[in-house]
Amino acid sequence: MKTRPLFLASIAAALALPVPLQAQAQGEEPLQSGTTNSIVVTAQRSGAPMWTIDTATGTIILVGEIAAVPKATPWQPDRLKEVAGEAQRVIIRAQPKVSPGDVFRLIFSGGSFTKLPKKTVAADYLDEAQLARLSALEETYDKDYARGSFLMTSFDLLARRLDFDDETTKDATDIVRKAADKADVPIIRPERFRGEDLLDDLAAAEPASHIPCLEAAMTATEIGPELIEKRGDDWRSFDVPAVMANPLEIALGQCWPWADQELGTEIRDQWTGMIEGSVEVEGVTLAVVPLRVLAEPSGVLDQLESRGFEIGGPDWRP
Repeated sequence: MKTRPLFLASIAAALALPVPLQAQAQGEEPLQSGTTNSIVVTAQRSGAPMWTIDTATGTIILVGEIAAVPKATPWQPDRLKEVAGEAQRVIIRAQPKVSPGDVFRLIFSGGSFTKLPKKTVAADYLDEAQLARLSALEETYDKDYARGSFLMTSFDLLARRLDFDDETTKDATDIVRKAADKADVPIIRPERFRGEDLLDDLAAAEPASHIPCLEAAMTATEIGPELIEKRGDDWRSFDVPAVMANPLEIALGQCWPWADQELGTEIRDQWTGMIEGSVEVEGVTLAVVPLRVLAEPSGVLDQLESRGFEIGGPDWRP
């Protein structure tokens, strides 16, 4: 069974602070409406939930991406390859900037990130019910979580015990990035965080701040693998509220950095600003955005709607 390094992958996937969208490149020709409509239809045929915003100068396509779509989920990610090649620009998340020094820092100071501080144990932070649930999972999986940081324990439960990211389809962001590179389509990437800043933020977090993440991870793991398939099926059928209510999606949303008030708010606000900035440029903008960032209460879709944009696509509210 293959298990991915979820701790580092979650940082790479989530931390995306967008930079302002640049003006249309000189010499770009505005698309005719027929061409724009064709691009939108091709995007919709991918099977991913998406929303469109028609502007005076073009169309914005917002693809709601979830992490680790199961192979059993019937969607056609290669359709996004066609769209990326025909769009005037794409917006995708960026990986954080991690230096060799950051890697060594993580290796040699790993205890401060992976263990509870000052020789404390889980029982020092959890109530009786929470501790009983954790103990039951320890027995089930023959693991000792007493000293582990709640964040790392949560990642272990989701990635190794529930194994949510095994046997997955192609990553939508990666497909769009490769296709845009090949077609010389401009890629708008977020400004990358420095690895040092990420590690400082993680090290400064109080253990208790990760208990909601642990509780959500325990719930998802206790329910079992059927959550994985249902989440994929609901995503493919555009039942966005059901995806958002899935205990696995809730667990991923409860864990760092999304639940970190400062980082999470900055990430969401910057995505909104970048998408709003694309209203003023010509042609089709294809943006691949984490579904939770789009559809959560006061998320990007709510913010865009409150600013007067007409949004076409599936319902995102319960």
